[in-house]
Parts: sequence; C-alpha cells; structure tokens
Amino acid sequence: MNEVKTKLEIYLTNRLKGNVKISDMKVLSGGACQENYLLDLEVNSGEQKGIYKLVFRTDKGASLFSSLSRTEEYKVAEIANLNGVKTPKPYWLEIDKSIIGNPFYFMERILGKATGRFIVKDPSLKNVREKFTEEIAQSLAIIHSISESKITDLELKKVLTRKTNSIYGIAEFAVQDLKNQIDKLPDPHPAMNLILNWLEKNLIETDNEVLVHGDFRTGNFMVNETGLQGIVDWEFAHLGDRHEDVAWLCMRDWRFGKLTKEAGGFSTREEFYSFYKKHSGIELNSKKVLFWEVVGNLRWAIGSIGQAERHLTGKDKGIELASIGRRTSEMELEAMRLIENAR
Repeated sequence: MNEVKTKLEIYLTNRLKGNVKISDMKVLSGGACQENYLLDLEVNSGEQKGIYKLVFRTDKGASLFSSLSRTEEYKVAEIANLNGVKTPKPYWLEIDKSIIGNPFYFMERILGKATGRFIVKDPSLKNVREKFTEEIAQSLAIIHSISESKITDLELKKVLTRKTNSIYGIAEFAVQDLKNQIDKLPDPHPAMNLILNWLEKNLIETDNEVLVHGDFRTGNFMVNETGLQGIVDWEFAHLGDRHEDVAWLCMRDWRFGKLTKEAGGFSTREEFYSFYKKHSGIELNSKKVLFWEVVGNLRWAIGSIGQAERHLTGKDKGIELASIGRRTSEMELEAMRLIENAR
C-alpha cells in the first residue's frame, strides 16, 4: 500500500500542479471487479488547493462478465452526477496503466453504510426507512430520466447499448446473453434451461430506452440516520428497460431476511412503486417487472457459479466467494417459483 500511496502522490502532484500529500489510506472491502481505498488527500498549492476526503477506486485482478472498465464506469458516474443523481462526484480519471498497473480514479467520500443487514434491520434507521425509501425511488427516477440522447460520448454509448433489431430488442438481447453464458458453463443446469425457455416465450417490449444502473439493490445505497447519502457502484450500467432496475431491487436475495419487504428488504413493492411514480410520472408495469425479475434471478444464478469458481480455481480465494456458490440453486428455485405463480 505504501508503494501505491507514493506513486499516487507523485502522479497527483504533477497532474494538479501542486504538492499533494495522502494520509490515512485504508483498504475498503471491494466489489467483484474493483478495489477501493479510503484516503485523505491534501493539495497544498495550485488551482485545486484544498483537503479532499476521497475513495480511490481501481481494477481488481478478476472481473465479471459485462462489467464496465474503470474508464467507462467513471464516465457513467460523471453523467449521473451531472444530471442530478445523488451519487459521489468522481475525480481525476487515469487510464495509463504504467502509473500503478491499472486504470483508476477517485470519488467523493460520502457518509453512511451500504451493508444490507444494517439497512434493513438496524434500529437506528427505524424512523427514516420510509424517508430513504422515497429518496431511493426518487434517485432511480432521476437515473431513468437519462435517455440515450443525453449520452453524447459515442464510444460510451456503443458500449452501453445492448439490444437486437426486433421489437423486443432489449429483452431479446438479455435472454441471448444469458443463453450464451449458460452454454459456457462446465456442468449441465436443467433448471436454467427451463427458465430460459420461459423467457424466450415471454419476451416483452421496452417503453423507453433509458440509463439502467444495472446493480440497483440494497448494498449499493449509502444510508445513515438522516437518510440516503448516495447511490454507488456503476460498473454494470447500460442502456435498457427501467423495469430491470426495479426487478433487481425486488429480488429475494437482496432482502436480507426481510422477505415481506419485497423492495430491497426495506419497503413493500406497492410503496416503492408509488414513490417511483410520484417522481417519474410513470406507472410501473408488473408484467414487465416479473420478466426482468426472472432474468435477474437467472443472471445471479449464473453469476454465483462464476464467483465460486474464482475461489475454487485459486484466482481469488475467499470464504465469501466460496459460500456464494450455494446461491445458484436458490436463484433457480426462486425464478421457477415466480414463473409458477405467474400462471
């Protein structure tokens, strides 16, 4: 860590044209694709002189399928921030790998915790859960107000676009993507094929193509006793169907034991849908949410195999990765339950 700290101080001193000192640099628990470090940064001179409390974000050795590069993630976070989404402001993107070995950027440090069990169960949040439920719904409405036309970076737009040429373009692309991933799995998964068959027969149209966060769930919301502090982790963002984000939030696995609170473990669907309509002016379609919820469970079933495989192959050892492997059968069962109840 000291070596990285020294390299960053030299790099930022040159970039910001003012002497830079980094202190209190600490490793944070990272996600599947990135490493995060908490740090205080002081710029002693120059136009950007000041004290910054930041998070340093860079790539991990492994990555997940369909995750954005650090450069692409930075650009999406910047677009979201500029369009009024409550998300940390990103700083100083660097794509030159020679600095520390991987691209990186910094982002504003915000208060609160993102831990799922804290958000759905901690007594300190009892009086603000309805408040941050509305704030989260409002944030999602703002994200979905970012249409394809608002993304002017053509290369980024190309990366974010995921659809075929049919009337079911976005849904069809998602299902074909899942099929391709299933075909690459080393072992057979009959339940996945059954779920895939249902999806292929029940494709839905998208009303408007919008920016989708792609991992909008409990665990990616920073919350404290005063309410929502920010939405984080844009590495799976893309252009798509607004119902995909809503469905992902409502998946059983993101409720952290609060199963009757179907929206993230902190709210009922009805309450969340109502707040979303209040701030977006759009009434969510339950049939479309169902389709994307089945997609989400199948996607996470496949993803859990990949997470466990990282541990089993020794690429990225960890008890959390190993334990995630059991989620495969749980997500298969949940997807089939949703299908059965839809009949």
